[in-house]
Amino acid sequence: MQKAKVESRIKVYYELTKPKIWYLLVFTAFASAITASNIYSIEISPATWALMLFGVAAGSAAANTLTNYHDRDIDGIMERTKGRPIPSGRIAPEKARDFGLVLVGISLACAFAISYTTSFWQGILAGSFMAFGLADNIFVYSYLLKRRSWTNIILGGFSGGAPAMIGYVIVTTQGLWDLGLVMAALVFVWIPMHIWALTLHFRDDYNKVNVPMLTATRSEGTAARIIAGTTLMMVLFSIVPFFLTHEDGTSVMGQVYLYTAIASGILMIVLSGWVIKKPTERSSWVLFKFSSPYLAVLFIALMVDSARVFGIN
Repeated sequence: MQKAKVESRIKVYYELTKPKIWYLLVFTAFASAITASNIYSIEISPATWALMLFGVAAGSAAANTLTNYHDRDIDGIMERTKGRPIPSGRIAPEKARDFGLVLVGISLACAFAISYTTSFWQGILAGSFMAFGLADNIFVYSYLLKRRSWTNIILGGFSGGAPAMIGYVIVTTQGLWDLGLVMAALVFVWIPMHIWALTLHFRDDYNKVNVPMLTATRSEGTAARIIAGTTLMMVLFSIVPFFLTHEDGTSVMGQVYLYTAIASGILMIVLSGWVIKKPTERSSWVLFKFSSPYLAVLFIALMVDSARVFGIN
């Protein structure tokens, strides 16, 4: 009986962190690290891997938990969110807040501790990216903009790129502001397409609580065109890594990445075209469901192509 109670409590805390979100962000950090490691032939120590993966998971979970704490009032009104741990009464708000703050501390400690397993400046940069991501998500997005401006997901979306930057910098600072920044930007540019497809699907829920998500406050036709436009922007930007070069003129990425980006991008454009033709809850939901695998495929292609281009078997 006691064991079942403990397992139930763990499940509640786990659900509070929105694992489906941090799974993907941890994967972008992992893929960025593998890509940089392949390109520069730098091995990553087990300790560095542990600090990075656990730190990014804790940081993403912390941001989600504290966002859940802040949104507990509107979550109890929206049909999509009323079953979450806080509004459903399965956990006290104060306990959720304290759990989120503990995760913040753990994530920052892990990130800055990378100084001891790599170099001082790599750890400082990893910790700075972590702090920036937490501040942007918790304060800029959740506390300042979410209920005030349609720019919420844009200005609050910079945090999405932080895990990729952390993953890259644990390997090297070389190319950090080129390929590293582009990989982070892939996530940043992807976020509006992903979130706005979701808010079109649940537009009534968002309007009920006066959260001004762009595609919830516009007509369905306008919202559909916005989603299609951001999808096209994402697809075009996804090709950028192919055109990056090293100082000697050699390409950073090869044709495996290019063809993967084009093929997966065509699928996303077709789905966004469906949203324009039939701006319904179903079409926007399908686009939303495909958007996360799409981002994952791009990062898988980065790993595979970097291994192929630089002769890693």
